[in-house]
Amino acid sequence: MIETRGLVKRYGSNIALDRVDLDVPDGGVYGLVGPNGAGKTTLLALLSGLRKPTEGTIAVGADASKIAVLPDTPRFDPWLTAREVVELARHLTTSGGKPDRVEEVLNEAGLGHDADRRVGGFSRGMLQRLGIAATVVGDPELLMLDEPSSALDPMGRREVLDLVSRLRGQATVLFSSHILGDVQEVSDTVGILNRGRLLYQGPIHDLLVGQATPVYTLRVRADPVAVGEALRGEPWVTGVKMTPPDTLRISVTGMKSAEQALAPFLAAARVPVISFAPEDVDLEQVFLELTT
Repeated sequence: MIETRGLVKRYGSNIALDRVDLDVPDGGVYGLVGPNGAGKTTLLALLSGLRKPTEGTIAVGADASKIAVLPDTPRFDPWLTAREVVELARHLTTSGGKPDRVEEVLNEAGLGHDADRRVGGFSRGMLQRLGIAATVVGDPELLMLDEPSSALDPMGRREVLDLVSRLRGQATVLFSSHILGDVQEVSDTVGILNRGRLLYQGPIHDLLVGQATPVYTLRVRADPVAVGEALRGEPWVTGVKMTPPDTLRISVTGMKSAEQALAPFLAAARVPVISFAPEDVDLEQVFLELTT
């Protein structure tokens, strides 16, 4: 759906994006993550045509009339009601569409009971919900969402994530977020941006399996300091961190090596074990490894 090659954006001497090659698969959910100032908002602005690149090419596989963009802080005329905002968006995008679509998306966004309120009194979270409703009412083929759940409470975030999940296969969704758990939950593909450079891009499963350092959590009844010192001498151990009173986090060269060696080591050392298990890898762990 989206392909960029050698994409560069400069603001004077500052390089906001540095030769970004983005590949967003058709019909999937692409999560774009990165620290503040990484270039996420700039990238979305270039893709949506709101800004022009300094160098490079952009190819988008959807007609401009079928692209919807939600900024991170949506604003609307305060004298309009929520229903009027979404009806206006529907009319501007698909004037021939069914009118009951307005009610449908307002309910999906959690604004069904506030449809006839003027939006000048809406909180930031309610404006975020309204922006999402106005974005999806035209049934776009490509949605670009900039921090769509950043201002929402846990229930609002849940509704947004459910909506994004339902869109999978019906539209292509590209969204940026600093809430890494949200990206991990709903994305098929992830891109990690840092200081304008795309550090990783690909299926999220491949990232979690292939990038993070494997770690085992071990709880013992013996002296954890002595056990940790002994473990550091093993060739398959790359690091040991202790959490009092009885827990060790053991970084290993690979899960296969640890599976074969850890249990025999503990048995030979006669270490009384409470439990040990591999840690689940999450996107936050991988993100920190790649960006720090």
